Amino acid sequence: MATIRNDLSKLPGRFEELVREMPPQAIVDDSSHDNAVEMIDRLMARGKLTKGQELYLETLVQLVQVYECTHHAIDTRRFKGVGLLNHLAVENGLTAAAIAKILGVHASMGSKLLKGERSLTIAHARALGAKFKVRFEAFLAE
Repeated sequence: MATIRNDLSKLPGRFEELVREMPPQAIVDDSSHDNAVEMIDRLMARGKLTKGQELYLETLVQLVQVYECTHHAIDTRRFKGVGLLNHLAVENGLTAAAIAKILGVHASMGSKLLKGERSLTIAHARALGAKFKVRFEAFLAE
């Protein structure tokens, strides 16, 4: 992948122009991953995006997700249950309130879940599995 420009304020508005700047393609190494993530960050920092920028952003996000699932998969054998939840929260910079939001529960419940004061339900495990792209059963194992 091409190295992207460092100018954070200037990004084309049309999909075709963004493609010329950095053609979306399969991510095959950490360097191309870093370039894609940097472009995603640039787009996200803009706030309101054009339709072309939204489409380009979604394309890059999907490419990054495929690479990360393949090359940086989470070893769910190492972490189980609430330990897995805590690990993922730290790795993703998520607060207890953010976990609660993912689960659709009151903010105080996120903290209780992370501390192990409350158990994860099957519905919680399914939501977390979908969010973090891991088998939901890993959140139920102890």
